[in-house]
Amino acid sequence: MTAATLHPRLLAGSAIASIAIVFMALVLFERPGLGLGHFFYIPIALLGVVYGPRLGAIAGAIAAVLYGIAVYINPAIPTVELVTISTPIRLVTYATCGLLVGWFAQQNRELIARLEVLAQRDRLTGLPNMRAFEAAVDRRFASDEPFVVLLGDLDGLRAMNEAGGHGEGDAVLVRLAETLGTLLRPEEQMARVGGDEFAVLVSARGKDAAAQRANQLEARLAEHGLKATFGWAAYPEEGTNALGLVRVADERLYARKLVRGRRTGAPQVAHPATA
Repeated sequence: MTAATLHPRLLAGSAIASIAIVFMALVLFERPGLGLGHFFYIPIALLGVVYGPRLGAIAGAIAAVLYGIAVYINPAIPTVELVTISTPIRLVTYATCGLLVGWFAQQNRELIARLEVLAQRDRLTGLPNMRAFEAAVDRRFASDEPFVVLLGDLDGLRAMNEAGGHGEGDAVLVRLAETLGTLLRPEEQMARVGGDEFAVLVSARGKDAAAQRANQLEARLAEHGLKATFGWAAYPEEGTNALGLVRVADERLYARKLVRGRRTGAPQVAHPATA
C-alpha cells in the first residue's frame, strides 16, 4: 500500500495548505529574482500523486493562475512580469509537473494492485493460494458463522507424473481446478493449498453436512473423469483456528485415502493368491 492510498485526505489537505502558504509568501515576500513560486511544485506533485494525471495538470494550471494573481497584488513586483514569455512557460511547466507525477503515481498504484493479486494467486491454476485461503478463513472467523473446510487431494497424481511427465500432471491439476470451480455454489470459495491439494470453504453446519458435501463433490468430479478424495472439518465443532481445522481435515483425508487404497497415489497392484 502507498501513502497516497493509505492517507489521501492527509496528503490532499497538506497540498492545499501548501498552495495557500506559497501564495501568501508570494504576495508578502516575493521580490524579483527570489523565486518563491518554485515552491508550488511541491503541492502540485502531491495532488498529482493523490488524484492522478488529470487533476495533477489542473492543479498546475491553478498554481500558475495563483502565481499571476500574487504578482498582480504584490507591489514589489512589476506587473509587466505578467505579460512576458515566462507566464505561459510557467503554466506549461506547472501543468506538466502535475501531469507526469500523477501519471507515474497512477502507474505505480496499478502495478502494486496487480502484484497484490499475483501474490495471492497460484501460478499454475490461477486459483487463490494458501495465503489467500488463510485470509478467507480469517474472514469466516470474523463473521462467527459455522462453516466447513474441505481438503481435497487429486488421486493418482504421482502415477500421472511418472507415466507422462509433470506436464501431464499439471494439465490434470488445471482441469481439476476449472471443473471444481464450476461445481461450487456462489458462496463457496476454493484455493490451491498444496501440490495436489485444494481447499474449499463451505457455508454448512456440522460434520454430517460436511461429509455430504464432500461426497457430492467427489461424485461430480468422477463424472468428469477426475478422481479426488476429500477430508473435512467443521467450525466450531472440530476446531477454532485455521491450523486446527486444516489438521483435522487432512487427517480425515489421509484416513479416507487409506481406506480406498489411494494413499501413495500409485496404481494398486493385486497380489496373486497364495496356495
